Amino acid sequence: MTKADIVKQIAQETGVEAVTVLAVVEGFMEEVRAAQIRKENVFLRGFGTFLIKHRKEKTARNITKNTTIKIPAHDIPAFKPSPAFQRLLEKK
Repeated sequence: MTKADIVKQIAQETGVEAVTVLAVVEGFMEEVRAAQIRKENVFLRGFGTFLIKHRKEKTARNITKNTTIKIPAHDIPAFKPSPAFQRLLEKK
């Protein structure tokens, strides 16, 4: 499902114009993105959490050149579904 599909579905179900729904969806995504940049987690009760996971520095191997490289510590965005969301997925 794409963002356009989501906007179309919400517009059909609510009767709100697709342009307005698109603005709300875009605004939501921008707020989640901004919170992640600020290293804040976003909690949505009944849905899940958008969080930042920290990865430690580690040593890896480049097998084509047979050398070791250091991967610096970094943060990655992640999503953890809520228990209610997981139960819905398990029923299907």
